[in-house]
Amino acid sequence: MLEGPKVSQSELAKRFGVSQPQICRIIKNKERILSEWHRNGDPERKRKREGKDAALEAALLRWVEGARAADLPGTGSLLHLKAKHLAEALGRPDPEPSSGWLARFGARHNLVFKKPPAEKGDAEQPTAEHWASVVLPGLLRSYAPSEIYVCGETGVLLPTGSSGTGESAGDRLTLLLCTNADGSEKAPLRAVGESPRPRCLQGVNLGQMPWSYRAGSLAGVTAPLFTEWLREFNEGMQRQGKSVLLLLTKHEAHPYLQLSNVRMVFVPPATALDRGIANDLKGHYRRRLLRWLPAERGVGQPTLLDALHMLAQAWGDVRPGLIASCFRAAGFSPDAGAEASALTPVSGLLSQEELERNGETADGDEGTSEGEDTGELVQPCPSEREVWGSLATLRRYLECRATSPDLFQAFYELEDVLHMVS
Repeated sequence: MLEGPKVSQSELAKRFGVSQPQICRIIKNKERILSEWHRNGDPERKRKREGKDAALEAALLRWVEGARAADLPGTGSLLHLKAKHLAEALGRPDPEPSSGWLARFGARHNLVFKKPPAEKGDAEQPTAEHWASVVLPGLLRSYAPSEIYVCGETGVLLPTGSSGTGESAGDRLTLLLCTNADGSEKAPLRAVGESPRPRCLQGVNLGQMPWSYRAGSLAGVTAPLFTEWLREFNEGMQRQGKSVLLLLTKHEAHPYLQLSNVRMVFVPPATALDRGIANDLKGHYRRRLLRWLPAERGVGQPTLLDALHMLAQAWGDVRPGLIASCFRAAGFSPDAGAEASALTPVSGLLSQEELERNGETADGDEGTSEGEDTGELVQPCPSEREVWGSLATLRRYLECRATSPDLFQAFYELEDVLHMVS
């Protein structure tokens, strides 16, 4: 417009609804404004706003341009991870970039990170050679460790003689386990049993438990049950604003679905990413099961409800370091061979001497001290049976009234402390 037929500054000001001095400044700084507009990544941007940390933005933008030049796909999580590493290298006091800062950085430079589209071969199970040479390297370039999840199934036996479960003794559960590659996020356990309405779960606020229970044929995960879990997992990723990769083995109970935030990829059977993780969970479960002392608690064998709580505790006991070791041993790191020793499961078994020592009750120890009698009423020390009874009452209250699964983490920690004291 400035290069067309001559128009007065006053006429331009009226046409665009601005002041005449503003038009004057634009004409005066024409070359600089045009130069910055051409360098700007977003042609629709109307205001020139710089970030608070120009050095960090410049370094991060150079990394983005280099990644694009090398035709490497990027995601928001990779950008977040790289920004954190650059901030640490620049010595920033708070190296963790906020989501708002990253969003504004992307808007200033017109950066759009989309999740890598599902490949045509995702629904097929690759051979071990094709997986190692082609599929796996491509996935590692597209996803950060926190975005790579694995899910698998494992079976556990319920304690024999369980009472109040609505199931016969010796029944089994199938557990659906899901975690990401760095162990920073573990999905709540999904347990599948044979009984559709166990008596011990009546009155429990199941929506607020740190686990979930479903009934399936022969206590196995069926295609409808897996589809239900998969859609819930996808909704959870949607709420977090994450696009993730889900690795699993091909099975008739694992239908392939195109989802908005979860890309499913089948892995070769020999990969067995979840095997070491499942073995570690079982070791922690056995340890907690053997720590159940009926003589002290004044109850019989653990019920299905008790077992579900113990399994949730055992799942929490699985360390992120072991999970990361399982992924490295499966080829998700150059030094995969060095990690094989890290996959030895926790034995979880207590010796007979430890069981007998733990089973000794403090009969006759009522908490009163020998010596002078002050005449004041001294509250006797509760017996271990009374303590465990009170703890069971507290747990039942949480099962009925809990407003968040996170409440049970504090309860589990309290229970572990009492085990250490007793």
